Amino acid sequence: MKKDLEPDFSEAAPPSALSTPLRALWWLKKGGFKLGAEWEKAHTLCQQDEGEQAHDLVHALCHWIEGDASNRDYWYRRIEGWARASDIAQEWQQIWRSLG
Repeated sequence: MKKDLEPDFSEAAPPSALSTPLRALWWLKKGGFKLGAEWEKAHTLCQQDEGEQAHDLVHALCHWIEGDASNRDYWYRRIEGWARASDIAQEWQQIWRSLG
């Protein structure tokens, strides 16, 4: 999937061709960047390979959405050289483009 193209969020589940971090991002956007079942799915996915930058980046975004600033900041500190966007929607887009 091209970095500038977003998948169809009207589907019930993310496209199977997406990597695990991209599937987690898909769930976050599908859930409207709010806590709920989609957030839980995203959080579970990004925890699968903690220590890998892509997973840690999505994990940081999960905790930003959750409103847990100290946990968010912990995960961002693990990612060297990442310049965080000013809001959650922009950060989602930045991560999507980076990982896509």
